[in-house]
Amino acid sequence: MEVILDKRYPVEASVEQAWAVLSDIRAVGGCMPGAQITEQLDDTHYKGTVKTKVGPASMQFGGEIEVLGIDVAARAMQMVGKGADRGGSSASMKLSAHIEPGATPQTSVLVGQATVTVSGKLAQFGSRLLVPVSDAMLAQFADNFRAAAAAVPTAAGTAEAAAVAPEALASPSAGAASSTVGDAPAAPSPVAAAPVRAPAAPVKELNALSLMWTVFKSWLAGLFGRKS
Repeated sequence: MEVILDKRYPVEASVEQAWAVLSDIRAVGGCMPGAQITEQLDDTHYKGTVKTKVGPASMQFGGEIEVLGIDVAARAMQMVGKGADRGGSSASMKLSAHIEPGATPQTSVLVGQATVTVSGKLAQFGSRLLVPVSDAMLAQFADNFRAAAAAVPTAAGTAEAAAVAPEALASPSAGAASSTVGDAPAAPSPVAAAPVRAPAAPVKELNALSLMWTVFKSWLAGLFGRKS
């Protein structure tokens, strides 16, 4: 069974901040509810886990992620994640996403299309349940993405952190540093700003009961909405 979801999520962070998260596969994986990348096999293949919590019980599933492509100029990426449990059920999600400018320089938009495919016992739930569950999971992903993007240092903040005080450049400790030509001190070499990277997010289990409650509330809202 397969469902396709097209989504647009406003982000209270600049295009550069949002792209710093989307271009970092570990950061993207960390934004998925309960997911964590545990091993990098090569430049495009990773292994990971998904932790699920149902009441007091916690479960962990293994899976794989493949990066299909990253387009820096278009600020776009494609990836696919696959996983299976011991009961014979499997699920995969192909995600295509890119970043668009928002209404202001401090905002952006995360645009994505997710193709979710399930088999085995999971397929028995049908699209009527699979669609709202996928919607709820992507909404949690978007919330985590917003938080991660907002935490990325801005270009100005990175430049300030990388700046070196003039007196530090002039001090003996700064360089065997201050080599001279004749009596004139050599010009200090420019300090390169550190690359902007997305901070690591803490891993939390996917709370299945909370997810089911979210889906149930959506179902109730749709039910009463149709009757009114």
